[in-house]
Amino acid sequence: MTGENTENVRKPDFAAVLTRASEAETTSDPSSVMTLLADSDTTGGLLTSYRSTFAEGAVGAPGHFHTRAAELFFVIDGSLRVLVDEEVVVLNAGDSLVVPPHTPHAFAAAPGRTADVLFVFTPGMARFDYLRLLGRVMRGEASPQEIKDSSERFDNHYVDSPAWRAELGA
Repeated sequence: MTGENTENVRKPDFAAVLTRASEAETTSDPSSVMTLLADSDTTGGLLTSYRSTFAEGAVGAPGHFHTRAAELFFVIDGSLRVLVDEEVVVLNAGDSLVVPPHTPHAFAAAPGRTADVLFVFTPGMARFDYLRLLGRVMRGEASPQEIKDSSERFDNHYVDSPAWRAELGA
């Protein structure tokens, strides 16, 4: 920034966050592996990010919304179908989608396809414990009631979506 006044530039409340692939924590369920990249406690609340790889046709999250965070989906490889309100869109490698707060959404690998997806939530909130819990529930090591009981803590509010049920039944 040569020649610019940098005195009024605000420094972030956190140091640079580097997560090496070889050192990243992973959690899994029978149809996906989640690589935990940066949680809000390391980013000063700015964002939370993780990467999920879904098996062929694997269903990800059911209908839900967040009250505080926007959620970004970036498809690294494969295809992901995403419910946004009552519309289903298919994202392919290189596509991105930002879902604003209070917008019902759900996602799954497209039929016959795998999906490798980067997720980013902003502002961030501690979600890694939610992802760990989700893996335990999917593996039968914890009760689904624990997910229901954590909706406020993790800002993950489940909703029924006839459009998503129809999509998954198709």
